[in-house]
This record gives sequence, structure tokens and C-alpha cells, in this order.
Amino acid sequence: MMDTATLPDAIPASRASTSSSSAVAPRNISVDAYRGFVMLLMMGEVLQFAAIHKATPGNLIWRILAYNQTHVEWAGMSLHDTIQPSFTFLVGVSLPYSVHSRLKKGQSFAKMLAHTLWRSVLLIALGVLLRSLASTQTNFTFEDTLSQIGFGYTFAFLLSFCRPRWQWTALAVILFGYWAAWALYPAPGADFNYAAVGVPLDWHHNFTGFAAHWNKNSNLGQAFDLWFLNLLPRPERFLYNGGGYLTLSFIPTLGTMLLGLTAGQWLRASAPQIPFRKFLIAGATLMASALILHATGICPIVKRIWTPGWTLFSGGACFFFLALFSWLIETKGYRRIAFPLVVVGVNSIAAYLMAHLWEDFLVRNLYTNLGHLPFQVFGTIYEPLMMGIAVLAIYWLALHWMYRRKVFLRI
Repeated sequence: MMDTATLPDAIPASRASTSSSSAVAPRNISVDAYRGFVMLLMMGEVLQFAAIHKATPGNLIWRILAYNQTHVEWAGMSLHDTIQPSFTFLVGVSLPYSVHSRLKKGQSFAKMLAHTLWRSVLLIALGVLLRSLASTQTNFTFEDTLSQIGFGYTFAFLLSFCRPRWQWTALAVILFGYWAAWALYPAPGADFNYAAVGVPLDWHHNFTGFAAHWNKNSNLGQAFDLWFLNLLPRPERFLYNGGGYLTLSFIPTLGTMLLGLTAGQWLRASAPQIPFRKFLIAGATLMASALILHATGICPIVKRIWTPGWTLFSGGACFFFLALFSWLIETKGYRRIAFPLVVVGVNSIAAYLMAHLWEDFLVRNLYTNLGHLPFQVFGTIYEPLMMGIAVLAIYWLALHWMYRRKVFLRI
């Protein structure tokens, strides 16, 4: 538990120092608001825009909303696809402040490292727990956002003590090395049995040529999981992940964290000013590079397997988001409007767990105690939306209650 005026040393931390002096400045509300926006996008799945679109197929607005509340099937990006990279990016943004705070408290490197290792293990375990909710035994898969962050977090912590040029070098080595490993692994041939690895016959997203190295469930990451996940206890042999998600994605995910680390260092070094120019140049450069790699077939932009192209593209989007929220809140001063987002952003772990653990319970009990009629006020078509609004409101009110009482879940 902690007071919002102090610097949390956990994932929800944000900027709390404006110089290298011992004075502690107010939090960077824009970072909290950005994080809150990301978490609300995730929690907002309960609004079920896709169900409304299905019931009103000719409505362009619901089509756009539904598209941006679901993940793209393979290549490309929707708004919903920015959730995981943004959350990961913001972990990196928080690192310089967390490390600085602990050093000011006189903590030794050994103690900080031990705490970081513990945090990494706990994040991995939480991810496994959330993936096991509907299972009769522990479901050892590691594609959950928390597990992916946990695998890379200690490496990001260690790199935070290095000079920026070594951090950029590490990023380049990670992304190029990961790309090369996939490029050297044999691509699926023309007679590859995609149906055997859960890819339907009407799947139209497979790449051709060199880019085929990044096709669904026929790649290096799938081969690794086929070996690694079957070393762990499970009710039946692992064959493939239906969504194409992979354990090894934590490696390029670490790259996203390192981009966030850079952003956090820029913020801290320039405080109280916002380094807009650096953010915009970084965002444009990363996205342009990724688009070139995708267009040439060298490395496609695929979130589900977190290709290096995706690391660059989504990382660029994160820099733009950070610049936008900084401009709206720190420069234009829209702090009151940002308050609903901040309430969620400062308690991101609690929000994440609520979205995964509370939804079924709340929906079931709202129907049990109130019936269906209150949620059909605009007709049965919009019943899923009205139920979603009620559940989302309960989430926010619970987080607001925690905020008012300075109860913040941290790891």
C-alpha cells in the first residue's frame, strides 16, 4: 500500500522526480492517464461491440468499434492490439524512476536485484494462474501479458544500469538475433499440413515467399513450444496454440520494454519539460522502418507472434501515444478530464485482475438480482452493451474506492 504522492516501485509507477536533486515533484499524470486508457481498453471488452455489430451488420460505426475492440487475425493492428505493447512499454517507462527511488532509499544493487527476480517470478506465476482459471489443473502456458513481462523484466532492470548506447545495442541484438533465428528456421513447404496445427482451410493470412517463415503455427516459436510445453505436466499433449501465441515472444517483448525504458529516461532527463521532438521522431522512425520491413517481406508486422517488425511498429505507436497524453495533460493542462483514467492507471495490476476475475461473477449476479429487463431498455440488440456498461462502472467504482483510500495493489 502507498500514498499517491510517493513513488511506487512497482509497475504502476510513473515520473516522480523533475531533476537529479533530492526534491520530489508531483507525479507525471500523463503517464498514469495513458496507462489508465490502456487498461480501460482491456476492461472495455465487456462492452461487446462485436455482438452489436453482428446484430447490425450494415452499421459502419459499430463495424469500426467492433474492429478496434478485437485483435486482428494475423498481420496489421487495431486499437485493441495496442493494449499489450502499451502496458509493456509503460513498464519500461517506469523503470528509471523505480531504480532512482530505490537508490535514494539506500538499497543495494543486490537487494534490488533480488526484489526484481521475485517480481519476475510472481508476474510469470500470475499469468499462468489467469490462464488456468477454466482448467482442471495448472495450465502451463506463458503467452499471458504478465508472464511475457515477467520473463523479460529482470533483463530490462539490468540494462537500466547501462549507458543508453548499450541499451540501443541490446535492442538491436535482440531484434536482429530473433529475426535471424526465425529466418534460418525452415519455412513451411507448399505441402505443409496447416490443418494439423489448427489453421483452418479458409485461412487467408498465410504469407508467401520469404515472409512464410512467420506463418501461423509453422514457425520456430511453434517448434519451441511443441518441445518446451510438453516438458510440463498437462492433461494432454500440447499441439498448438489456437491463436498462434508463443512463449518465445517474450524476447522481442523485451525490446518493447527497452523502448519504454528509453522514453522514461528521456522524460526524467528533460523534466519538467516533455521531450516531444524525441518522442515524435522516435515514433515516426520506428513505424516507418517496420512498414518497410513488412512491405518488402523481410519481417511482417504480426502482433500474435510479436515479430521484430511488430516491436518496431507498436513501439512507434507507443511513443505517439505518450506524446499525445503528455501534450493533452502536461502541456494543455486537461488534468480534471484525465482523472477517470488516472484512477485506473495508478492501480493497473488491480484493474488487470478485475477484468479477468470479476466479469463472470458480476454478469451472473446482475442478471440474478436485476433480471434482463433493465439491460433491455434500448432493446435486446443493445443488451450486451448495457450489461457491459454496468460491469465497467462497477470496475471503475471499485478502483475509485481504492484510490480514495490509497489502496494500491503492487508487486
